[in-house]
Amino acid sequence: MKKNRLYSGLLVGTLATILMVGQAAAVPSFARQTGMACAACHTVFPELNSFGRTFKLNGYTMTGIAQVEAKNSEAASGLQFNQIPPLSAMLQVTAVTDKKSDPRTKISLPDQLSFFFAGEISPHMGSFIQMTMGSTGGFAIDNTDIRYANHAGNVTYGVTLNNNPTVQDLWNSTPAWGFPFTGGVSPTTSPLVADGLGQNVAGLGGYADWGNGVYTELTLYRDMGNAFDASATTSAKISGAAPYYRLAWNKTFDSGDYLMVGTYGMQTKLVNGTTYAGPEDKYNDAAIDLQYEHPLANSNMVSVHSSYTNEKQTLNYSGGGTPTLKSMRVNAIYHWGYHATASLGYLNNSGNSGAYDDTAYTVQYSYLPWQNTKFTAQYVSYAKKGGSTANASDNNTMTLQAWLMW
Repeated sequence: MKKNRLYSGLLVGTLATILMVGQAAAVPSFARQTGMACAACHTVFPELNSFGRTFKLNGYTMTGIAQVEAKNSEAASGLQFNQIPPLSAMLQVTAVTDKKSDPRTKISLPDQLSFFFAGEISPHMGSFIQMTMGSTGGFAIDNTDIRYANHAGNVTYGVTLNNNPTVQDLWNSTPAWGFPFTGGVSPTTSPLVADGLGQNVAGLGGYADWGNGVYTELTLYRDMGNAFDASATTSAKISGAAPYYRLAWNKTFDSGDYLMVGTYGMQTKLVNGTTYAGPEDKYNDAAIDLQYEHPLANSNMVSVHSSYTNEKQTLNYSGGGTPTLKSMRVNAIYHWGYHATASLGYLNNSGNSGAYDDTAYTVQYSYLPWQNTKFTAQYVSYAKKGGSTANASDNNTMTLQAWLMW
């Protein structure tokens, strides 16, 4: 009973504190640029709907507001950009309760504070650039995707410059924009393509939607000079270029149902972060993923996302042998229009060493009184943690979050 009162009190307190500031007076920069509400591109943010995926595919360039324009002597468009700067902000306030923390409940204000430059740069080029201050203070570059997009017949093609493998992806089944969108499971380890490279790399690649439901991409990532953990005891940097590939097939059926089936992967070599020489750690990640959307009456919808990643490691640098990691993620989300969601998630990690093994379940409910304001209650339950079922429940967490975008 004490725990229930604590969770209820935290939720009511968080809601009351945020609601006292009143409704946000504006919406994020993509909505400002297009003149459309958030629901035009999202079911419940950050999940993209079909229009949102098309907007991203075309380089964030669709606009519905007046432009600053100038023509050169050849009557071509020499200058064109939005009259209103494509700026927006995000605030997350989070309370997390678990058995291991001291104090048991940690409140972060802010958990994240982000500013975005997101929108059209020129008629064929746009950006999603995020600067974030975390709970420990200090701003740094967060997820970034700068795109050029164009058309040749039915083909939409483009170039992406980004700093996090899968941040450029159109679907919510890949790691960067995947469930649970906030907080969530903290596995003992994750495939390298899913964790550890974000904001430490820069990738330049090309993509194409071939007009027949097929999407392809190839991006090469290089190290940006920031050492990151290759194992528990070593720091490493990428050797040469790490190729990332993406292949997906998607279709909207006559019933309105939508299906995407795809694969993605990455091959990465890590070496000594000081000398860039010597033995290499090799990570070969190969994944398959799926996204399914089933529309219901009254704008309700069920969506399902899943991915399975097989990572083969050869750890000559860090001396860890040849472990494997298999990671399975599945979630189902029920949408009550654009106002609320109820979600169930499952994670299972396993490896030949046993130390990677995790099993966890996520229950999550989100409520949106307005399209740019989201309150979330989330509970994560561990059945196995770090290869052990003993005391795995000590890692269970309860998270309450207010997420504001304006």
